[in-house]
Amino acid sequence: MEISLPKANEQKMTNYRWIICAMLFFALVINYLDRQVLSLTWKNFIAPEFHWTDADYGILTGVFSVVYAVAMLFAGKLVDKLGTKKGYIAAIVVWSTGACLHTVCGILTNGFVTGDWIWSFAGAREHLESSMQAVPALAMSVTTVSVWLFLVARIVLSLGEAGNFPCSIKAVAEYFPKKDRGFATGVFNSGSQIGALLAPFTIPLIAAHYGWEMSFFIIGVLGYLWMGVWLFVYHTPRENKKVNAAELAYIEQDNCEDASLKSESVKAEVEENREARVGVFKAFTFRQTWAVIFGRFLPDSVWWFLLFWAPAFVDEVYGYGSSTTEGMLAVFTIYLISMLSLGGSYLPTFFINRNKLNPYSGRMKAMLIFALFPLLGFGVMPLGRLSMWFPVIIIGIMAAAHQSWSANVYNVVSDMFPKAVVATVTGAAGLASGLGSFMSNYGAGQLFTYAGDVNMQFMGFEGKQAGYMIVFIAASLAYLLSWTLMKLLVPRYKLVKL
Repeated sequence: MEISLPKANEQKMTNYRWIICAMLFFALVINYLDRQVLSLTWKNFIAPEFHWTDADYGILTGVFSVVYAVAMLFAGKLVDKLGTKKGYIAAIVVWSTGACLHTVCGILTNGFVTGDWIWSFAGAREHLESSMQAVPALAMSVTTVSVWLFLVARIVLSLGEAGNFPCSIKAVAEYFPKKDRGFATGVFNSGSQIGALLAPFTIPLIAAHYGWEMSFFIIGVLGYLWMGVWLFVYHTPRENKKVNAAELAYIEQDNCEDASLKSESVKAEVEENREARVGVFKAFTFRQTWAVIFGRFLPDSVWWFLLFWAPAFVDEVYGYGSSTTEGMLAVFTIYLISMLSLGGSYLPTFFINRNKLNPYSGRMKAMLIFALFPLLGFGVMPLGRLSMWFPVIIIGIMAAAHQSWSANVYNVVSDMFPKAVVATVTGAAGLASGLGSFMSNYGAGQLFTYAGDVNMQFMGFEGKQAGYMIVFIAASLAYLLSWTLMKLLVPRYKLVKL
């Protein structure tokens, strides 16, 4: 069966693929706003109300990560079955519902602990505080109940967010040729930085003026609004009336009858791979899948640590809470610097075009460069003794390096697997991402609590600062180790035959 494409006939090419990319960008902005709400409110707003410790917060972020990991394993398969459009709708409905569920955790905590069901945020909060003053023993119950309620909301949020990247990577694979996928992924992936940039200037202000509950609710509603637009915007390229023949030919250039497909046997193999399906567990039998797994396990653990703990780091080490001007500027600067990744995501395309490299070789060459920048993490704590802005800048560079890295490690999947199984394999690799995040976030919470309790000493630092020094050393080495493992597993570009 031959692959046929409409003739472009020198028609001016439409650019609808970039509208799809823009939709993916805005979805990720909302996604990262949802993720940031807890990290920006727990220390200064939620913890004083419910008496949380670093360990409690570590449990919440850790469980979120491990549920996210397991859900991604199956989310990818579900997205391949439902298709990109329906899959993304299901994902964003679930995660927006999860975001909104956080809103009632305070009211429910008050009801379960005191037995008085007061259905107003301020009323429930005031009643809970007065009850704990009257009966100090209630404080432990409040902590336990609130943590469990937030766990439920975080689990729902993680189940929905697990579908985000399988859907996005599948959409990019459907709308962009291989040589452009790294850049397109970098463009939509920059939505995570924009979301993180907006978060410190919006979420704490909402929490300060209207209560932390409304910060979860307002951000959660944004997801439903995005879904309404997605319903009308997304169609597959061949079914999309706004994609003309020239653009369709450009999108499907990897499969057309050009110099790269000179024999009928090769064309038959491509068609076979387009229709093939891979089960979730069969995905783990390919070396290429394991290359992506190792490319995400340690690096993603670093990113999720930076995402969830950067506001707490600025607060605990330098005393600037998330609602202070200095605290907001510090977090904003970190993610502003991380926007440099947009240029970095184009580097593989540059190598592929200039040196005529295959996609995998071009990505691995660029990713080696990205892996060197996190080594600056060794200087976070020592230079932080001079000024807070040294670690802020270094953490920003590490975040930029990670986003450049992740934009390309995602596309290793679409480079070597057929489009029909891209979301499945992406989901399998996402399991590694979530487990890495659980390791770093739960581990960090336990480490910081222990370091503070025993006044730990390490390399001239003590207490929680000693814990941060240990974490940043591990983060500095994560990328070079991951690159080495990827190269050992897949030394050369090799397409998967299904």
